[in-house]
Amino acid sequence: MEKTERPYIIAGPCSVESREQLQQVTETLARLPQVRMIRAGVWKPRTRPGGFEGLGEPALRWMQEFAAEYHTHYCCEVARPEHVALCQQYGIQTVWIGARTTANPFMVEELCEALRGSDMGVMVKNPVSPDVRLWIGAVERLQKAGIERVSAIHRGFDVYNNLGYRNAPLWEVVMEFRRERPDIHILCDPSHIGGRADLVTKLSLAATQLDYDGLMIEVHPHPADAWTDSSQQINPESFRLLLADIMEAARATHGDGSSALEPLRKQIDDIDHEMLHLLAQRMDLSRRIATVKREAQLTVYQAKRWSDVMDDRLALAEQLGINPDFIKGILESIHGESVRVQMEK
Repeated sequence: MEKTERPYIIAGPCSVESREQLQQVTETLARLPQVRMIRAGVWKPRTRPGGFEGLGEPALRWMQEFAAEYHTHYCCEVARPEHVALCQQYGIQTVWIGARTTANPFMVEELCEALRGSDMGVMVKNPVSPDVRLWIGAVERLQKAGIERVSAIHRGFDVYNNLGYRNAPLWEVVMEFRRERPDIHILCDPSHIGGRADLVTKLSLAATQLDYDGLMIEVHPHPADAWTDSSQQINPESFRLLLADIMEAARATHGDGSSALEPLRKQIDDIDHEMLHLLAQRMDLSRRIATVKREAQLTVYQAKRWSDVMDDRLALAEQLGINPDFIKGILESIHGESVRVQMEK
């Protein structure tokens, strides 16, 4: 995926439900030049047994037929080595590894062996938990197996408070992934993050503003009748409107504003350096406090003092127009490090 191809758009139904459904959505999406690939689930791992688990090989046979007829490409999820073999048999050029599979290095390793020596492209969805090392590890396993076309998909994370989404976006986890692996292209899956059709546009535009390389969006001819994930799929007309918004946002975010940004970034750099020096001074004070506490036979953790500090700082944050929850997280991290430093003395 070259930078000139951005945003790279992948779209299609959550799962293949019939030959007619796949042909209908393919015919629609193949007419849109922005759509580079059609996604369609063939094997659907369900959380609990008894639900629709995909059509398997017949769906691949239809994909092969329609790929030739409509001059398009398909991608689908693989979770077992035999899935890889069948995709290769039916000419599928790109696959993705799902969130549950990414979380299991044993399963990823089995897929790597099945893919070894092939020229297939592989997209890696983030694991269910916000573990960036596990995500990067799956990418590295594929590269070690000789897979050259490896990219990543951000589909959100299952955490205690999903913030109204199906899977919390936790954009900061993706930022860390990109910091460590800037060479890996990353797409956003707003359908699985939001879990609702009405959130897809908002999340797609957010990803565009955050400079993602592309998007994977679930599109179904009749979302209300979809056999899987009906609430998060959008219809083709809504998708066309969304595409227009995405392309406009992409054009707007790639202008050259470096001359205006540079002095502001310099101020941020100076403030960051100042904050680090102040934190170093704070930790030095923690070490001196540890000595005083030891001589006075006081415990390291002082609950009343910590409660008073937190109340005071959060009240000040609110006065300054800073999100108190944001400051609370920072203060908890600083306090945790302060306790660790004092325990070392």
